Amino acid sequence: MTKHNKYAYLFFIFGLVLLFNSSCSSSRKIRQQNIQQVINTAKSYQGTPYRYGGNTRSGMDCSALVYLSFQSVGVKLPRVSAEQSKIGKRISRSKLKKGDVIFFATGRRRNKVTHAGIVLEKRMGKTYFIHASTSLGVTEDNLQSKYWSKRWVRGRRIF
Repeated sequence: MTKHNKYAYLFFIFGLVLLFNSSCSSSRKIRQQNIQQVINTAKSYQGTPYRYGGNTRSGMDCSALVYLSFQSVGVKLPRVSAEQSKIGKRISRSKLKKGDVIFFATGRRRNKVTHAGIVLEKRMGKTYFIHASTSLGVTEDNLQSKYWSKRWVRGRRIF
């Protein structure tokens, strides 16, 4: 291999490494932007009253909040929380991150998903999420509260 070919080869390899690293970085950036858009959309519904089966600002349920928030970035999820709970990568409670979807059993059956929310942030050992509460409408809550902690079923990462 001539000196010129050696430099051309090294330049080519260096270019591939740069391309690979920049594409990883840009896809990470897009993922973060999508997560933030999902959260911003969910937060824009704060104060919306709860309405079973509703999917507008005049009233919505928990699965509509998740559905519409992800739809804002072009992700089409099922409309019902039990079906939404089957989409994405399963995530343990300790590994939850901003934008993950969390599911609860609020009915009589302990493992039957009946409620959903979106993780907003982890702060000082607590996980805060947004959901449509039957009593408060779209609101934020703490996953570590006695009520939600007992009803936890699973978490899913969509992105």
